[in-house]
Amino acid sequence: MSQPDRFAPAGGLSRNTVIVGSVVLFHVAAIWALQSGLVRKAAEVIVPAELLSEFIAPPAPKVAPPPPKPPAPTPPKPAPKVQAPKPTPAPMPLAINDPTPAPNAPTGVTTPQPPAPPITEPVAAAPAPAAPPAPPAPPKIELPSSDAAYLNNPKPSYPAISKRMGEQGKVVLRVLIGTDGAPQKVEINKSSGYERLDRQAQEAVMRWRFVPGKRNGVPETMWNLVPVNFVLE
Repeated sequence: MSQPDRFAPAGGLSRNTVIVGSVVLFHVAAIWALQSGLVRKAAEVIVPAELLSEFIAPPAPKVAPPPPKPPAPTPPKPAPKVQAPKPTPAPMPLAINDPTPAPNAPTGVTTPQPPAPPITEPVAAAPAPAAPPAPPAPPKIELPSSDAAYLNNPKPSYPAISKRMGEQGKVVLRVLIGTDGAPQKVEINKSSGYERLDRQAQEAVMRWRFVPGKRNGVPETMWNLVPVNFVLE
């Protein structure tokens, strides 16, 4: 074995010894520091720094609610007009009646003025009376007729016994004629003096036809007088 190999264990032992010694010194220093309060002081120095950093941080700003809107101002009411008191007029001086005339007052006779003539207002003329309304026109009346040729009314026959006995005369009949021209009633208005002649005239006229009477052109039922003559030839 060479000479360097002989001294190698010695050098390696001294290095390990140094390492072990430093570790032991470190632990001894740590234990001494714990006992002496250096670590506590270091902790006290470091921890408060963090707490102070948190404590110094500014708080979040508070958002204040918006102030309420003031109510709209109401227009001021006009002040009532105050009428100034009217100044009272000063009293007028009273006149004192002095019956004694002044020494230099003129004297004379006063004549009363004539009265003014009365004012006469023109009298309005009275309105003329209104004319009375015109009377309505009388209705136009057309009496019935039995003389029309188209009616073909035969003459009453003469009774034979009346001819032998010489009976003759005029009969006036009162006949009610309807709007259709037919006689509705036949009455004797004036007798001939013979019953046979009157009865013969009534029977003949009841079979006749008439032109009806009219009032203002409108057919109307009317009475009419019809004469019948019985004359011997």
